[in-house]
Amino acid sequence: MPIPPYVAHLRKHIGHATLLMPGAAAIVRDEAGRVLLIRRGDNGRWCLPGGMMEPGERIAECVVREVREETGLEVVPVRLVGVYSDPAQTRVTYPNGDEVHFVSVTFECRAVGGALRPDGEESLEVAAFATDALPEALLPAPRMRILDAHAGREAAFYR
Repeated sequence: MPIPPYVAHLRKHIGHATLLMPGAAAIVRDEAGRVLLIRRGDNGRWCLPGGMMEPGERIAECVVREVREETGLEVVPVRLVGVYSDPAQTRVTYPNGDEVHFVSVTFECRAVGGALRPDGEESLEVAAFATDALPEALLPAPRMRILDAHAGREAAFYR
């Protein structure tokens, strides 16, 4: 996956140092209540659709854009599941040495249109899974967010 122009610009100034990056992820359920996941193009693992916020964008716009790009679906955010910033779960060092500490806002979203399909770059496959039958290749952070959403708690989680 290519580095977004904004991040590439910052990297020219900070090198591989840790970059604090806001982003959003979506819990989208199908009519049977299964959770929509994507198989990532960079590592082949399953995760929630989502990604980095762009300059000038609101966080809710970010989740709508990312879901559209990665799955083809149009969604509307309906509930805040939680804000996830624990460095043990959200800090990543990429193979090139770049370090990122993500702050991810996870929304439960409702599909309102579009056609389900992977984009072939960020998402190689798109599939829905029951909460009790999540794939083994699911990354740990999305697994926690799915379970948090499934808990049905009104108040958001802050982890």
